[in-house]
Amino acid sequence: MERVVITGMGVISPVGNEVDSFWNSLIQGKSGISPIDTFDTSTHKARIAGLVKEFDAEAEFGRKEARRMDRFCQLAMVAADQAVKDSGLNLDELDPLRLGVYVGSGVGGIQTLIDQHDQLKNRGAQRVSPTLVPMMISNMAAAMISIKYGATGPTLSPVTACSIGNTAIGEAARLIRSGGADVIICGGTEAAITEISLASFGNAGALSSRNDAPEQASRPFDRDRDGFVMSEGAGIVVLESLAHAQRRNARIYAEVIGYGATSDAYHMVATHPDGIGAFHAMELALKDAGIEPGQIDVISAHATSTEIGDISETKAIKKLFGAAAYDVPVTANKSMTGHLLGASSAVEAIALVKSLQEGIIPPTINLNDPDPICDLDYVPHKARKKDLQIGLSNSFGFGGHNAVIVLRRFN
Repeated sequence: MERVVITGMGVISPVGNEVDSFWNSLIQGKSGISPIDTFDTSTHKARIAGLVKEFDAEAEFGRKEARRMDRFCQLAMVAADQAVKDSGLNLDELDPLRLGVYVGSGVGGIQTLIDQHDQLKNRGAQRVSPTLVPMMISNMAAAMISIKYGATGPTLSPVTACSIGNTAIGEAARLIRSGGADVIICGGTEAAITEISLASFGNAGALSSRNDAPEQASRPFDRDRDGFVMSEGAGIVVLESLAHAQRRNARIYAEVIGYGATSDAYHMVATHPDGIGAFHAMELALKDAGIEPGQIDVISAHATSTEIGDISETKAIKKLFGAAAYDVPVTANKSMTGHLLGASSAVEAIALVKSLQEGIIPPTINLNDPDPICDLDYVPHKARKKDLQIGLSNSFGFGGHNAVIVLRRFN
């Protein structure tokens, strides 16, 4: 079995449009949540989001090419470009059949669908763009990345809602381990902050309506949390077999040592209240890694800032770690980034890699009055220095999808 390592990373997020600025914002406890200024939100319950700022698609791709891609695809392409450049891969030296792409999106090109529906209603069928379908379908980010880099190996677009990033990383690692590929570009992307999605999530009571204090709105594990904050962005990593990376003297950031995936089989949107599926996914990830719970130095929590979700994840951690759960620091990146939906766990995997490298755990901000049921060590307010070797990252999605990865610092 091949060992699997991370050799490149790229990120577009509400707190930074490349890895260094993203990481510096996290460890400084900076929130990326702000009022939505891209459309009129006056009739919406929630009027805030984690928007990607200073992203110029036309400058990146040219006007013609930019107009042929939905924003979710644009974000993924730029993050992938960062990751591939960061990896130092020489594409001319790769066997294209051994190069794959596993990049998913939960919602896909929803803004394109909205725009073209307006065209249909206002100007007639003849004005609907012939590129609507390829711009809208959620596999297009993976497809466009594979086209750009000539990756003719396995290309997959996992759709496991908010656990897509971990699903992509975990499944890609499995393929590389088994010898099915040498390199896979993988992660998640999302650009779903639209009028209709904001309205739907808002009417479901899922979103925070702390509109007058956006930077304080995402507050995982806090007694006063009132829902998650929608965000957008992309996180892409380059996975390689260790042998392949060492042959080319690549810089290695971390090793993917474990992956576990389960389903709650419980509800369309609600997580299991006792966190049973989350517990089993963590349990399987540790078994896959060949380690015991006591070897985990830090947990990157899914922690969306919803009442039931934060409690169920806390219960799952306690069930897995027992009394030792109180000794393991848990961090909630979404307190700063908001919830990037299908991109969230890939972005959080990058944050975990940086934690392992630098021995710094980002804080959980806005944790001013902890929920009595959520009583673990969530690293409140300020980043913490700690020697870190192994970290676990949780991600859970609508439909009951659970995906957990275990990363180890590469020494």
